[in-house]
Amino acid sequence: MGKRKSRSSKLMAAPRKQPKLEKEFTCPFCGHPNAVECRINLKDRFAVASCRICSERYFTKANALTEPMDVYSDWIDACEIANEGVVVDRRCRPRLLKTEAKNEDDV
Repeated sequence: MGKRKSRSSKLMAAPRKQPKLEKEFTCPFCGHPNAVECRINLKDRFAVASCRICSERYFTKANALTEPMDVYSDWIDACEIANEGVVVDRRCRPRLLKTEAKNEDDV
């Protein structure tokens, strides 16, 4: 004869719920929270992240594993790459670093 299952073994078998990932994000251009929405079109294999406030958009490739968080992080990475070498001074417009400006004069 077998032993009866204890109550504690039934409680331990319940899986833990994973936290939900965000679906709305802060716009990197206008800074409004929860303004960026990501849409993924698996049929045509592309994804769009767009801001409702300033109408900025970012398009990228998508696959079956792509999530809205992936699209947004790709957009942020692309913004950081585009801003490399630019010094932002709040009192005037952005300008290139001095070393890059010298290289442009030499060419």
